Amino acid sequence: MITVQTTVHASIEKAWEFWTQPEHVMQWNNASDDWHCPKASNDLKVGGKFNYTMASKDGTMSFDFEGEYSKVDDFSLIEYHIIDGRKVIIQFEKTENGVQITESFDPENVHSEELQRDGWQAILDNFKKHCESN
Repeated sequence: MITVQTTVHASIEKAWEFWTQPEHVMQWNNASDDWHCPKASNDLKVGGKFNYTMASKDGTMSFDFEGEYSKVDDFSLIEYHIIDGRKVIIQFEKTENGVQITESFDPENVHSEELQRDGWQAILDNFKKHCESN
């Protein structure tokens, strides 16, 4: 598994809301400024599904990032499987500095692990920025 991590200076409730609510997901879910997330749906429960459309701002590329939840512990843990079968685990932990978010995921075999780590870390960094500035 590949792991990325950040600490967000916010309450656990705010971090959880900004991570799980589609109107917030669309604001932070991109790895670079030339991409965005124009659509998001999220049914956060075991057996529930999510679908986030990732698209280049110039309109030349897009794909749906989708999966199904296998475990949800409010304000603590989210586990899901991406549609291609890879597993993702996200942990939320209250610390004295805010909320530590640790995201671990099975790599795919198209891009290097370094590129995948950098991309997921960039998205996590965007989440931190969005959560702390709103």
